[in-house]
Amino acid sequence: MLKSFRATAASVALIAGMAGSAHADLTGDLVIFSDMSNPAPRAVMEGMVERFGEMHPDLNIELTIIDREAYKTQIRNFLTANAPDVATWYAANRMTPYVEAGLFEDVSDLWAEPAIAEGLASTKGAMTIDDKQWGVPYTYYQWGVYYRKDIFEELGLQEPTTWAEEMANCEKIVASGRACYTIGSKFLWTAGGWFDYLNMRTNGFDFHMDLLTGKASWESDEVRETFANWRQLIDMGAFIDNHQSYSWQEALPFMVQGDAAAYLMGNFAVAPLREAGLTDDQLDFYQFPAITEGVALAEDAPTDTFHIPANAANKEAAREFLRFVVSADNQTVINAGDALGQLPVNSNSSVDDDKFLNEGFAMLSSNSPGGVAQFFDRDAPAEMASVAMEGFQEFMVKPDELDRILARLERARGRIYK
Repeated sequence: MLKSFRATAASVALIAGMAGSAHADLTGDLVIFSDMSNPAPRAVMEGMVERFGEMHPDLNIELTIIDREAYKTQIRNFLTANAPDVATWYAANRMTPYVEAGLFEDVSDLWAEPAIAEGLASTKGAMTIDDKQWGVPYTYYQWGVYYRKDIFEELGLQEPTTWAEEMANCEKIVASGRACYTIGSKFLWTAGGWFDYLNMRTNGFDFHMDLLTGKASWESDEVRETFANWRQLIDMGAFIDNHQSYSWQEALPFMVQGDAAAYLMGNFAVAPLREAGLTDDQLDFYQFPAITEGVALAEDAPTDTFHIPANAANKEAAREFLRFVVSADNQTVINAGDALGQLPVNSNSSVDDDKFLNEGFAMLSSNSPGGVAQFFDRDAPAEMASVAMEGFQEFMVKPDELDRILARLERARGRIYK
């Protein structure tokens, strides 16, 4: 879909405050390609373009929205030939191929501006390759432990902050005849989430990123320690039986019915849990607990981004659009419940009055985050992610096979990262 936008409203002065530094003299064409193709994201994208156009009445903005799956197959071609001025994509490893190919513009100059450097600090690492920044984030969402507050109250449990507390809680939950955690690992990625948290809490964000970028060995002592912590839960019966037979949605009823006390999942699980009948008095959230003392708490927070192609024709207007995208006011608007319903990255934004969004925003906007990962299958190359997540699921079913699984993953590392 191609749409052209020119200013038609007299609301420039009202909306100008949404950008960090508005310039009314932008001219020419600004071409934007977006994969925000579902109805709500499409409306968000069109709204952003319209508001920006009202701020810059002499700028002609051409917006093309492409189906998300088609976008993934087309991006390299359009970045190479006939590049737009702005394109949507994803952070961390997902942007690496285009950075290495010289197809994304270095926008470190934007990140040097105080408003951006301070407001977006939690995601700077996810936007950085070779000490340079290659785009800006516009939305993300938290992962963490969603749990049955009423079951915790019944058993006299508190939200754990340490691994010892987590294990003690789990022992009481299992003794009550329940599983600590529901999980559906049929499609593998949920097991990737468990590895992310266990590895980041055991070894820290930097080691986790070294592992996922091929710099660390799958047969290292650090990785073995991560799996040793995971095995503690497996051996005590923390997970539901036959989880490899369920999708993540099919695992929800175990929590709804009270057969499992918690779910390590993204915030997108809240809506179906509420729809299934759990009230906010029954449902609550906590940050995955610390494991290794002194290791800062990194989080999974998949982040969607805007980039300027290296071959863009109007880089001045593109930079101004990126400033607008990351402004606190704009991120408040686009992430509201009637829009994306996710979290603004800018720590100066406001969040809808939803207890889970508020908790997630506070957690991710911490002044000293341990790092923001993008999730296993975004941070690792696709082939490595597939092989590794198969190994994670196998380990959860056959933990005695760990040596063989790690040897297979290490062979894959040698083949994939060349």
